[in-house]
Amino acid sequence: MTVHSDHPISTPPRAPSPVHKFGTLAVHAGSPHDPSTGAVIEAISLSTTFAQTAVGKPVGAYEYSRSSNPNRENFEVAVAALEHAKHALAFSSGSATTATILQSLAAGSHVVSVSDVYGGTHRYFTQVAKAHGVKVTFTPEIEVDIREHITDATKLVWIETPSNPTLRLVDIRAVASQAHEHGILVVVDNTFLSPYVQNPLDHGADIVVHSVTKYINGHSDVVMGVAAFNSDELLKRLSFLQNAIGAVPSPFDSWLAHRGLKTLHLRAREAATNATAVAHALEASPHVIAVNYPGLDSHPHRAIAKKQHRNGMGGGMLSFRIRGGHAAAERFCQLTKIFTLAESLGGVESLVEVPSSMTHAGIPRDQREAVGVFDDLVRISCGVEDAEDLEKDVLQALEKAVAETSGKTRENGANGINGY
Repeated sequence: MTVHSDHPISTPPRAPSPVHKFGTLAVHAGSPHDPSTGAVIEAISLSTTFAQTAVGKPVGAYEYSRSSNPNRENFEVAVAALEHAKHALAFSSGSATTATILQSLAAGSHVVSVSDVYGGTHRYFTQVAKAHGVKVTFTPEIEVDIREHITDATKLVWIETPSNPTLRLVDIRAVASQAHEHGILVVVDNTFLSPYVQNPLDHGADIVVHSVTKYINGHSDVVMGVAAFNSDELLKRLSFLQNAIGAVPSPFDSWLAHRGLKTLHLRAREAATNATAVAHALEASPHVIAVNYPGLDSHPHRAIAKKQHRNGMGGGMLSFRIRGGHAAAERFCQLTKIFTLAESLGGVESLVEVPSSMTHAGIPRDQREAVGVFDDLVRISCGVEDAEDLEKDVLQALEKAVAETSGKTRENGANGINGY
């Protein structure tokens, strides 16, 4: 990798290559047996404070639970192992993870971000980061024009790959190589794929972040976030902010998320299998304008998926544009019987939503549509139900939604009312 002499930065060395495979690490990393009882599953350490033998001399490694806690630490060790990282830090939500990383930048700093990001990330970048003097520039083609957006103040590049909700992919290595020439760190939000499908640090990223709420926990009962990285300097800076800001997860949430992580490989594989089946069914339907899924050969970035994703997997998320506009999109979500109309993703249950009115409603319409988030776009999170049942569910809902809304459009047109 070329390093600009005026702004030296190099990709930190990777953590040692794991001895064991993913599934073995998922079950055993950060899961020591209890030395006093022999318990194979860790206890939940609810204590907020820990005894000291003398002033400033705690009995063990812990003093106060905001600063560190056995359950949180074990979870962090497990995530670091799965992301091929030296370090990981857990936070009270994915948004808290984003906020802490942005808070580490000095006032006057500049960030370059992909345009189609999660609505909460866009909200933080445009309304909160701006208030403490950090400017963010959005670009839809970051590999192509990143150099045009870099200034002397640029400190960070933010990538979502796949992006939410249009499933665009970014070549992490291509962006990291250009950013590092200018001394700029690269953050990749890996929430949509999970560590099982993609490991961004292996492709040159400096920090990988997750909304643990999604695939890592996987059971829709915990709100958490995590960041993983290899740099000791980043550990010093971010762990200070983790403690000083205090946006940390509870011991119980850490324990639950760690339990969920142990089956990540099983859930992620099944979700990807199901999403592939649903994507093919949708692509073959005359009621669908377009399908966004990296596992399809028709996806414009399929070559990147084959390079960056485990076995070229597409993951468990997809989106599609339905014929009939926003009314059809809404009706589709009401007509599914297995898919639940709800925000979030990555759980064992399948979910469906309309981004323009739900997860991305806070983004101005012109900005949404510029990156493909149209009013007729439906986002699907495939769970671990039976693939055949999920296929049948989307096809029956599709058929009914388009028929109902097209009928109403014709009726409204006959009555002189403008349709969608």
